[in-house]
Amino acid sequence: MEINEALIDHLAHLSKLSFEGAQKDAIRQDLERMIAFVDKLSELDTTGVEPLIFMSEEVNRLREDVVHQDITHEEALRNAPKKDSDYFRIPKVLDK
Repeated sequence: MEINEALIDHLAHLSKLSFEGAQKDAIRQDLERMIAFVDKLSELDTTGVEPLIFMSEEVNRLREDVVHQDITHEEALRNAPKKDSDYFRIPKVLDK
């Protein structure tokens, strides 16, 4: 796989990052080292090796999903710094 500037720009766009100058060179070198590291796996002889489906033989012990109410609606709102009749009031976090 060739690591070129177009690929770095595409990955930067997908990850909402921006790289300039020396940063692009550093990212390119890092990506090349990662790919070379993963390519080392192709040197292993995996003949007769069963695919790993589960990491361990342990079985999950799940509890029953039972609905129960620990706190009432009024108790939850009692200590709220700001509240509306049925809801918590919080500061706006997203601007459009």
